[in-house]
Amino acid sequence: MSVVHIDAGAAVGARRPDLAATAAFLRACRGERPATTPVWFMRQAGRVLPEYRRLRAGIPMLDSCRDPELITEITMQPVRRFRPDAAIFFSDIVVPLVALGLDIDIVAGVGPVVAEPVRDAAGVARLRELVADDVPYIADGVRSLLRELGDTPLIGFAGAPFTLASYLVEGGPSRNHLRTKELMYSEPKLWHDLLDRLAGITTAFLRVQVDAGVDAIQLFDSWAGALSEADYRRYVAPHSAKVLGAFAGQVPRIHFGVNTGELLAAMGEVGADVVGVDWRVPLDAAARRVGPHRAVQGNLDPAAVFAPHDVLDAKIRDVLARGTAAPGHVFNLGHGVLPETDPGVLAHIVDVVHAG
Repeated sequence: MSVVHIDAGAAVGARRPDLAATAAFLRACRGERPATTPVWFMRQAGRVLPEYRRLRAGIPMLDSCRDPELITEITMQPVRRFRPDAAIFFSDIVVPLVALGLDIDIVAGVGPVVAEPVRDAAGVARLRELVADDVPYIADGVRSLLRELGDTPLIGFAGAPFTLASYLVEGGPSRNHLRTKELMYSEPKLWHDLLDRLAGITTAFLRVQVDAGVDAIQLFDSWAGALSEADYRRYVAPHSAKVLGAFAGQVPRIHFGVNTGELLAAMGEVGADVVGVDWRVPLDAAARRVGPHRAVQGNLDPAAVFAPHDVLDAKIRDVLARGTAAPGHVFNLGHGVLPETDPGVLAHIVDVVHAG
């Protein structure tokens, strides 16, 4: 499947028409080389910031994801602090599932916990289609942010069908995904029915964000690295392709997973313009795996922020050098910002990346 290159005059940034041609982040996503490498951080909006912790004190995570004012303020906090080249919309991958009535709680230190796991046809049947009216706070939050962000692009996001399925089948986070793989192998029709429904829900959730004006989207398949390439292509790829294909030519599409070194080519082929790479694979090697027509994103080890500045700076420059092997490079960590990270170090990383 070939990548769709996006014209700077097309729908990308259409609500801020000059942005597609001028924003370094959007240009890099299109496979261009802006004067400075763009940088942003996964999980930059959140727990690493003391102002976030003060704002969220006493407010459950899912409640904060349903309040446009909180969404706006939390998304803007790292933009003010670090001056990254893109903002990531503050939400959670289970928000669309909760909006459909599923009993899911985000437990501190654990993650999403599903009260009634989905493991049979009846459970799959409960997953109805998502409509925009289920999540009005998402569009409101995007529109509010566009008034605040100026020339900073906004990234929308959603969880990929496989990762959502894993949470639903396991009932929460899992190290080995045993129940997920058992269902996948033993009841393939039910498995594909489940992922098809989740692909529809994910597409609808992203559609709300794109229609409201986000400038790019990222599909998080956090747990895809638990699969072999053969299983990924057979059981997952068609459903991720359905999601990403719905936005071809509209906004840049970033596809990211953890521990997916052996899946990078396949993850690009399902419809990514940019493939996110974790820290386990050197970025030049990753660029060869994803092919010559896709940009890459990454991939500084999140733990490198705790290294002395001379060591950290050398690692940053190594990532930048290796990123030149791809037609476009968006600097990021190889996974989310760790909660113990000093915010000042993130600001330092932005400065070093921009200095080249």
